[in-house]
Amino acid sequence: YVVRFVDRRKAIALYLFLKRRRKRRIWVHSVNQRRIQFGAYYHLVSELRLYSDRHLKYFRMSAEQMDNVLSLVGADITRQTTTYRPSIEPKQRLAVTLRYLGTGESFSSLAFQYRLGISTVAESVHMTCRAIERQMMASQFPKPTEEMWRNIATKFWEKWNFPNCIGAIDGKHVTLVSPAHSGSLYFNYKGTFSIVLLALADAEYRFTFLQVGDFGRTSDGGVYSDCPLPGSGAQGPMPFTMVGDAAFPLKTYLMRPFPGKQIPQWRRVFNYRLSRARMVIECAFGILSSRWRVLHTKMNVNPSNADSVVTAACILHNYLLNPSENQRWLEESEERGEVLPRVRNVGGNRGCREAYEVRERLCTFFNSTEGRVSWQEQMI
Repeated sequence: YVVRFVDRRKAIALYLFLKRRRKRRIWVHSVNQRRIQFGAYYHLVSELRLYSDRHLKYFRMSAEQMDNVLSLVGADITRQTTTYRPSIEPKQRLAVTLRYLGTGESFSSLAFQYRLGISTVAESVHMTCRAIERQMMASQFPKPTEEMWRNIATKFWEKWNFPNCIGAIDGKHVTLVSPAHSGSLYFNYKGTFSIVLLALADAEYRFTFLQVGDFGRTSDGGVYSDCPLPGSGAQGPMPFTMVGDAAFPLKTYLMRPFPGKQIPQWRRVFNYRLSRARMVIECAFGILSSRWRVLHTKMNVNPSNADSVVTAACILHNYLLNPSENQRWLEESEERGEVLPRVRNVGGNRGCREAYEVRERLCTFFNSTEGRVSWQEQMI
């Protein structure tokens, strides 16, 4: 017989380890198991389809538009059902995402409403935003052509009386909760953490680009070629240009206002005309943030996910843009009095000699008989 001697302390420790039974983790909470019986998706959302006005207020889009978006991104947000639990259907993922974009509610709040796990809500939002970016970016932000730029310039002249303009540009801060281990990387001059949304809009409040860097890589080089000003051959050919505020540098392809208040009347006319054209991007941001309220919240997501959320919001802005609804969204934005924080400085103030010459020639044109279009300019 072999007798084994075991240390008494080790034997007691082994006994306690075997006796202690670890509680089995709940796979799906009992509250969430009653999702079909009481969850918002299976009751409220289904009922809202019967009332178009309430569906629009809840999801910020009509039921038909929501179905169209689902047809585009549904395959990307579908997951396989397993023996452990059924997967969340793609339409419910889209519903949660649209509600998050439209209100900026926390993931935990949405989880209680839809009887989903908090991690499931977060995963659904990020998954759907990336799917929108993959499947809808090409259609809502098509590769520009010279014809496209000339059409935009024509509309700017017809609607806002600024010639050879291919877009209004501006930058806005989108606020974040301080990202972990980021230091001062996302810290801005207002004392908050944020990412910057830099966008270019056409004459009808539609975004054409979200980053200036992308603009330079994908645009046709012919867009910067010179073109005569409308109705004026005396000024000679002028380059196509964007318009921005004082935060941007003066370039031949980017016009900014004359600085200061005590400036000659003929320069005030230029500032007035540039301000009219530049307000297009301000209105575009107003419509965007009025529809997608998440942009007014301090998003508690990491910067890479925040980038997808903002990009998806801009894509859906273009997709849903309707001239008959623009005024309503703008009025809602004005009533709330909320605006996205402005980017204070996007470049140096000094421009090249050619840029100053272009701006002076535009001043001359605006004060000429061919360029003057309204009696208000004569009163400035």
